[in-house]
This record gives sequence, structure tokens and C-alpha cells, in this order.
Amino acid sequence: MTSYSVEPQGGSITTFDLDELNQRFDTAHPKDILAWSVENIPAGLVQTSAFNVDDLVITDILYRQLQPAQPVPVMFLNTLYHFPQTLELVAKAQALYALNLQVYKVPDIDTREEFAAQFGEALWDTDIQKFHHVTKIEPLQRGLDDLHTVAWITGRRRDQAVTRANMPVFELDNQQRLKINPLAAWTRKDSWAYTAEHNMIYNPLHDQGYPSIGDEPITTPIGEGEDERAGRWRGTGKTECGIHI
Repeated sequence: MTSYSVEPQGGSITTFDLDELNQRFDTAHPKDILAWSVENIPAGLVQTSAFNVDDLVITDILYRQLQPAQPVPVMFLNTLYHFPQTLELVAKAQALYALNLQVYKVPDIDTREEFAAQFGEALWDTDIQKFHHVTKIEPLQRGLDDLHTVAWITGRRRDQAVTRANMPVFELDNQQRLKINPLAAWTRKDSWAYTAEHNMIYNPLHDQGYPSIGDEPITTPIGEGEDERAGRWRGTGKTECGIHI
């Protein structure tokens, strides 16, 4: 049995059987998975978001439908290299949902010019692993620690990449935190159907050939028939930035 224990402040330890949870929720609606998460992890639950359409589906369910007493923090990693449209969407979503938005970035660096001065021009070309560590992996771990994270929610789906094909709904990360993937069983079509049904905001780049949106210098539109994430890190052979490995 794979188990995970939660100890709320002033409460008794509760242990969950992840195998049983994954069997129960394997094909459940994301709302049911998130409702369980909010009920059973009332403190220390965090959503990590790049504000792609899948992330916003989760945010909409949390903030518009479930509305827990303590709003779930939404963590955004500002790499300094996001598209302007992405940053505009973050601000728009924060205002619309009154998000408990938590932004993390490289410490003491606020512009692309400052980043280049410290790490060299186009670090993503010279050392993509270091670029992702500096802009995403380290800020993510720092943010999860700062927020006293017990469990974090991602917008990943099994159909996004071969590396995600067997992804469970509930898993443990490398730090033994609970990692929740409520959209695991959904498809891209499901996310867009939800978006249309609820008239949700989304990144306009999605309408311009960018189904998956990352950093501006290393994200390209995809062609007809290409994989959804083919425009990320094109030509590098990468399928993940490192956050979920």
C-alpha cells in the first residue's frame, strides 16, 4: 500500500491509501477530485499554474464552484521570459477570481536584462537545464516550502505526452508531498469544452497555434498533426522542463 499522512494543526494524523484513492478517482470528474482535496487537506493545499487552459479550468472549479473557506493559493513562476499575453492573463485572472496569487521568481532579478547580465545571453540556448533550474525548479521548491505545502495541484493530463501517459491522479513528489493531477483522465477537448461551457477567459495565444505555452524564446506554434507539446523546447528532445520529473 502506498500511503500518505496529513497532520492538520491541532488535529490527529490522517493516513490516506493512495492506491485506493487512485482506484476510486481514476476517471472521476476534476471537480470531484478537487472537492475531496479541499475537504481532506484544508491547510497546505496549493495550485501551481502556468495559466494555460488546463490550469485555468482547475482555478475556475476551485474559486467559482467550490469556494473553500480558505482560498487555495495559486503559485505562478515568473521566469521573466513569459509572453506578454500570459502576464496580462495572470493579472486578468487575479482580478476576476480574487486569487490568492503567489508569484515566485529568481531572487533579486527583476528584468530580462538583469537576468542576462548574471547568467549570460540566451541561457536557454547554452544550458537549458540550468535555465529551467534557475527559473522554475528552484523557485517552485522555495515556493512550496514558503507556503507550507502539504499537497500541490497540477494541470497535467495523460494525453499531453508519452511521459504522462500512466500518470496517476494522486502521487508523491520527490519531497514526499502529495501531488494531485485532477485532469489526468481528461483530454484537451474536455478542457476546451469546459472553457466554452463556462465562458472562461484564456490566453489568446491558444488561438494562434500555441496549445501549450511556456517561455517566449523557446515556445513556437505547432503545425497540423503535431503533438500538443511539440512547440515546447523544439529541437532539444526535451519533453519536460524538470518540475514534474
